[in-house]
Amino acid sequence: MFLLKMKDASGGFRMHDGGEIDVRACYTAISVASILNILDYELVQNVGNYIVSCQTYEGGIAGEPFSEAHGGYTFCGLATMILIDEVNSLDLPRLIDWVVFRQGVEGGFQGRTNKLVDGCYSFWQGGVCALIRRLHSIADEQLLALDAGEEDRCTDSSQTSTSSDFCEEEECLEENLSRVDEAWQEGQRNACSAVNFFTIGLKFIKEHADLEPLFDSMELQQYILLCSQVDGGFRDKPGKYKDYYHTCYCLSGLSACQYSWSKRADSHPLPRVVLGPYSNLLQPVHPLFNVVLERFFEAHKFFSKGPKISL
Repeated sequence: MFLLKMKDASGGFRMHDGGEIDVRACYTAISVASILNILDYELVQNVGNYIVSCQTYEGGIAGEPFSEAHGGYTFCGLATMILIDEVNSLDLPRLIDWVVFRQGVEGGFQGRTNKLVDGCYSFWQGGVCALIRRLHSIADEQLLALDAGEEDRCTDSSQTSTSSDFCEEEECLEENLSRVDEAWQEGQRNACSAVNFFTIGLKFIKEHADLEPLFDSMELQQYILLCSQVDGGFRDKPGKYKDYYHTCYCLSGLSACQYSWSKRADSHPLPRVVLGPYSNLLQPVHPLFNVVLERFFEAHKFFSKGPKISL
């Protein structure tokens, strides 16, 4: 009931009662509901439309419509779209083009264009890259469709149409608009009812990641271990203080780095891709949830018997 109360008519979610509506809240609600096996059409409805409206001209995803593309929101938006089975609605080629240029000369990732690098984006941007490794086929299809569309536009531009033809088309569109909209809504409901949202996370992690890393994993490991690491924790960058937030996401990013060449999420990486002694190797995390992979499998098995709580 709480998650539905936080749902907004726009398709987004509020972080709390009376709180802000943004992509981060969408991810929080959808990812929790996915793991707990309570994700359904009512929760999913219009979430994809909201997130698509947050993808900017740069290719990354903003926290809300008409804002600036941001690493944290890009991860949240992309992961949410995968979990609701609507990732093909995003412009993945543009998203890839944006994220691959966010690694700075220091080796770390910046969260936004023309900003300083920050240790926490080791996961937010590194996690985006980890997700894309299992989405390359969809990105390739979009690129092929884009190329085909360009060819069609060139062909259309060489043809002429009379004004009467345009008028007839407009009248036809106006007459059928409401029926098309109703049919689309019905189709969305049928499509969602046919999707088993609970299995998406499991199927995703079992997919082979055939694409090579989209960033320099050794450079990022160096930034995490040599620049962000301090006694007992991790920080944004040299000169800053350690804290729990940066410790969490630096470690999560380090794990993503270490497994960035592995085709299977649970396969051990070769020693040459782990910076320093092999004892530095961390446990793999599920790239959609940032949960230790073994714990995810345990949770999935437990909640596969049916939801234990209500919305």
